[in-house]
Amino acid sequence: MRATYGTLAVQIRFARPARRSAWPRPLRACGLVGAMGLRRALGLGARLGRVFLRGWLGGPPRPAAPASRFSADQPARPPGLLLLRLAAARLGLRSVPLRRLPPAPRRLRLALGLGLALLEPPAAEEERRVAAACRDIQTIFLPRNKPQKDTLGLLARRGFSLEDYFIGQSIGKGCSGAVYEAAPPATRAGEGERGPQRRPGDGGASDVQGAAEAEGWKEGFPLAIKMMWNISAGSSSEGILTTMSQELVPASGRALSGEFGAVARPRKHLFGKKCLKPHPNIIQVIRAFTSQVPLLPGATVDYPDVLPSTLNPSGIGHSRTLFLVMKNYPCTLRQYLSEGCPDPHVGAVMILQLLEGVDHLIRQGVAHRDLKSDNILVEFDSAGCPGLVITDFGCCLADEALGLKLPFPSWYVDRGGNTCLMAPEVATAVPGPGAVIDYSKADVWAVGALAYEILGPGNPFYGQGGAALDSRSYREEELPPLPALAAPEVKELVARLLRRNPAKRPSARVAANVLHLSLWGEGALGQAGLPLRQLVAWLLRQSAATLLTDRLGGARGVESRLKRAFLANLDYEDLCEAAALLCSWKGGRLSLPPQ
Repeated sequence: MRATYGTLAVQIRFARPARRSAWPRPLRACGLVGAMGLRRALGLGARLGRVFLRGWLGGPPRPAAPASRFSADQPARPPGLLLLRLAAARLGLRSVPLRRLPPAPRRLRLALGLGLALLEPPAAEEERRVAAACRDIQTIFLPRNKPQKDTLGLLARRGFSLEDYFIGQSIGKGCSGAVYEAAPPATRAGEGERGPQRRPGDGGASDVQGAAEAEGWKEGFPLAIKMMWNISAGSSSEGILTTMSQELVPASGRALSGEFGAVARPRKHLFGKKCLKPHPNIIQVIRAFTSQVPLLPGATVDYPDVLPSTLNPSGIGHSRTLFLVMKNYPCTLRQYLSEGCPDPHVGAVMILQLLEGVDHLIRQGVAHRDLKSDNILVEFDSAGCPGLVITDFGCCLADEALGLKLPFPSWYVDRGGNTCLMAPEVATAVPGPGAVIDYSKADVWAVGALAYEILGPGNPFYGQGGAALDSRSYREEELPPLPALAAPEVKELVARLLRRNPAKRPSARVAANVLHLSLWGEGALGQAGLPLRQLVAWLLRQSAATLLTDRLGGARGVESRLKRAFLANLDYEDLCEAAALLCSWKGGRLSLPPQ
C-alpha cells in the first residue's frame, strides 16, 4: 500500500486496484467540488464523513504483532492518516481500521477529506453537548410525567359490578351512550340512610364557577359511569367487549380484572387494540364491566328507543351492555367556553394541553379521529386554571397491525367520527386498490380548528361567525383572523396547524414545543437569535425551577404539569425545529452549529 497526499486532501490507494469500485456510478460521474461551492462541499463532506466512518468503524482493528519503535521493519504511517484519525476522534468514533476502507473515487475522497479536515471541533462538540443535556433532562423528568394515582374511593377488588355504585343524575348523552354521576362503594351511605346528595348551588355539568366549587361539586359524586347503547353487539360479554373494544383503549391495566379474574392485561391479544399508557391530558377508564341494562333516571325520556324490550316494548337494544367507570369532571370544553372566552395566556395553555395529549396518542400509535369540544373535559387546579382531558375513544384508530395508516379500499371503511373537523387528507381520500389514509397529522389539524373556539371567534368549520368552511375544499387564505389580543406566535402556529398539506404542518411535538418556548422561553428566545449555550442555560433553569416547584407542593398545577411534560419529552431536533420556527416569525435566527 502506498499513499500520496497534498495540502488539502488525502488519497488512499490499495494494493488491489483491479477490484471494481463499490461506489455507485452517479457518485463517480459527478464533480462534487467543481459543481458546488466550497461551503457546500465542506458540509457534504462532513455529513458523508459521519455516515461512512460510523459504517467503517464497526469494531476495533485486529491487534498487530508488537514491534520496536526503532525497528526498521515497521512500516511508516502516512501523515494523511493522522487527519482521518483526528477527525474520527472529533466525531467521537474509534480509531480508523485501514483494511475496512473501501476504494473511493478521487473527487469523493477530496470532499470527504476537506469536510473532515476543516470540521469545527467547538461547534460539533457544542452540538453533542446540547443533545446530551436534552437526553439527561428527559431521563430525569420521564418518570415524573406520569399522572398521580387516585383511587377515587375504589378498592382494589371492588367496583366491577353496577350494584357497587350509587347512581345519581344524568350528566349527558352522546351518539353511543349516556353518562351518569356515581359514588364509589367506599362512600355509599349506610343502610337506611340516603346516598350522596348534591348540595344547593352545585348545579352539575354547567357549573364552571371555579376550582373551589368544582372540588365541592365532586365530593358526593367523584365518579362518572358511561352506559354504552348496545344495538348490534349481542348479549354475550365477549361479543360486547369485542365490538366496543375501542372504548377500552384508555382503560387501565386493572380495569378489566372483574371480567377476566386475575388476568389484568389480556385485551391486546383478545381485541387487537392498543393499550394507552396513562397521561394527564387523556381520560383513564378505571373500571370496565358488562352488566344488565337498568332503568336509570331519565332513560325513558332521553333514550327510549335503545332500551331493551324488557324495559321498553318498542326498544331495539339488547339486555346486556358495557359500563365504563372514570373520573367525574365538572364540564366539557363546549360548556366551559359557553361561559366566555379565556384570556390569551390561558387560551394558549389550553391549546398546549391538547397538543400534549395528541402527541401522546401519536407516540402510542393511536389516532382519536373525533376531536371536538364535546369530547374534551375540563377540570380546574387550585389557581383556577382549566385543565383539559381528551375523552370518548369510540371512533379511534388503535389497531395493533395498522398503526396510523388505514387501508381505504372502499367507501365502506369508517374514516372517523366528526366530518366537520375531518382533516383535508382524510376528507378528500378516494378509495381504491392500495389506497391508504395517513392519520399521523389528522388530530393536529383538528386542534388547529379547536383553537378558534378557544381563542374566541368561533370554529370556522362549524359556521360560527360566518359561512362554514369545508375541510375538503377550503383555501388557507379563507381562514378568518384570530383576535388581536392573541399572541403573534399563537396566530402563526394555528395557521400552520391548518395547512391543507400535512407535510407542511408541524408535528404535535414541535407545535407543543413552540408554545412552550412562546409561553415560558421569552428570556432565552430574543430578537437577536438563540445561541445554543443560551438554550442550554434556559433548559437548566427550567429544570431546576420545575423540580423546586414539585418539592414545594405545586406539582398538581396545570402549568407545572405542562413544564414536566415538556422536559420529559425533550428532543434536541424537535426543540431546534420549534426554536427555528419562532425565530423566523420574530425575524431573528437560530445560531446552530453547521451540519
